[in-house]
Amino acid sequence: MLEERAYWLAWSQINGIGPILLQRLHQHFKTLADAWTAKSVDLMLVEGFGKQVIDTTVQERSKLNPEEFIEQHIIKNPCFWTPADKDYPSLLLEIPSPPPVLYYRGLVDVKENQGITPTVAIVGTRSPSEYGRRWTRKISAALATNGFTVVSGLAAGIDTEAHTSCLEAGGRTLAVLGTGVDIVYPQSNERLCDRLVQQGLAISEYPAGTQPNKTNFPRRNRIIAGLSRATIVIEAPQKSGALITAYQANEFCRDVYVLTGRLDDERSFGCLELLSKGAHPILPNRDRQSSEDRLLEMLGAMPKLDSAQQLSLFPANPAPERQEPLLDAELAVVFKALGSGPSSLDTIVEAAGLEPGTVSGILLQLELLGLVSQLPGMRYQRC
Repeated sequence: MLEERAYWLAWSQINGIGPILLQRLHQHFKTLADAWTAKSVDLMLVEGFGKQVIDTTVQERSKLNPEEFIEQHIIKNPCFWTPADKDYPSLLLEIPSPPPVLYYRGLVDVKENQGITPTVAIVGTRSPSEYGRRWTRKISAALATNGFTVVSGLAAGIDTEAHTSCLEAGGRTLAVLGTGVDIVYPQSNERLCDRLVQQGLAISEYPAGTQPNKTNFPRRNRIIAGLSRATIVIEAPQKSGALITAYQANEFCRDVYVLTGRLDDERSFGCLELLSKGAHPILPNRDRQSSEDRLLEMLGAMPKLDSAQQLSLFPANPAPERQEPLLDAELAVVFKALGSGPSSLDTIVEAAGLEPGTVSGILLQLELLGLVSQLPGMRYQRC
């Protein structure tokens, strides 16, 4: 595993190779160590690897020794996970673009990483109303006192209120940064971050010393959504990072909850849009149950995970083989071509040896039978 860890780190340094291409590399070669020594002709078989990407990969790969690089990297970045590590957060392994390297500072909770301790994101505008601040404090404190970990982005406004209220209630909170874990942005939250790492974690996909960059913050929103089993949007204008987080949570098949707002308040426009698309409103019950109690009741209905259900790219013991369902010949061929993990349409077509149109039709039939589910990016997996 140590060797594979070094290769996840090394591949993350290659220009043009992002989380999605890394997933495809791992799926094709089974290990990133094998992918590192692959010839150009073999790399061409991986979806997304065109001539320019391959030329860059070959050139940069020749200048980097993974084992030496990880030893140097650890000097400034002693605490990080890769998908090769058993403590890598299991919920992130469900998303199509898990960070190849995840740096952290603070206290690690193994059950949280395994998905056993429930995690809920709270996001919203940097310029909230008093109404938004008040409800953020109420909801964050209620979650903290009921055993939930609160996830947010340490930004000004709603994020700050969420982290602060959680800490004051004695709870645990995670901050996903768009900088290195040693850099706090905004600077006004330095004291909050110091408190946070005493009870929780600061997390980032960027190495130590990475300064604020406007492109990093939208990217980190997928990690907030991916780490959380549900996302709560408090207040969000129509163009805001909170909406990006909500849409990604929906794409990851996670629940999205929205604080209801006013029709004439611009800070509510994004929330109203989410409600129109099926997000859950935070409302009281008819029996006058409080809104936060009603929310806790809905969150409590999420299926619980135990350690036996935790996800891993590298399971310690292979699962016992299940009996294949009885299917017609062509359906059975496509079902078998899916293999054990998520597969792209092109991969399934190649493995099945059938026409793309035929495979697409069969995949739809298998979905209707409850045997296959479609993932973002035209990927499929067995249910």
